[in-house]
Amino acid sequence: MARLQLNKSSLAREQKQLESFERFLPSLDLKRQQLMAERVKARAEVDRLQDQVNELAQQVGEKLPMLSQRGINLDGLVELRDYKVKEVNVVGVKMPDLDRIEVAVRSYSTLAKPHWVDAAARLLHDMIEARLRVKIAKERVKIFDKSVATITQRVNLFEKVLIPRAKANIKKIRIYLSDEQMQAVVRSKISKRKHANEVTL
Repeated sequence: MARLQLNKSSLAREQKQLESFERFLPSLDLKRQQLMAERVKARAEVDRLQDQVNELAQQVGEKLPMLSQRGINLDGLVELRDYKVKEVNVVGVKMPDLDRIEVAVRSYSTLAKPHWVDAAARLLHDMIEARLRVKIAKERVKIFDKSVATITQRVNLFEKVLIPRAKANIKKIRIYLSDEQMQAVVRSKISKRKHANEVTL
């Protein structure tokens, strides 16, 4: 770090920096608060979606106890074919958002399979979609966590380092300039007194 120069131009520079720090800090803190509020919403969304997954799993157990029967192969009955995630801007942060999902139900003979396979296919379809939504919602929470940590570091840098340092530098320069001015006045008085003494002699 460059050594602090104790002069008027350095004082003006430090005062200008302090003004810009103090002007920038409130908007930075506001963004941090907005990100924290969005993170709370994102966590609530993960909980809501996870509850959906749990509810679907419970429905499978309640409505389709026949799934435990041996001899009925449902492997590959429902599969995630494709999905597309788009980016959305949330408080200046790029977030993943499910744009499109394609879950395919393999065709099967309704005569060869029991009647409840239709209900199983629907529930499995919903379960795959719900799990994908949970995964993306959790990614959003991770991104919010990282963004909040980053912006909190910046707010702390301004509040705890840059602004106090600028204030301390301004104080130091002012004290030095005040001392210099006082010494100049004292020197001037001594010089006048010497001059007056020389004139009287």
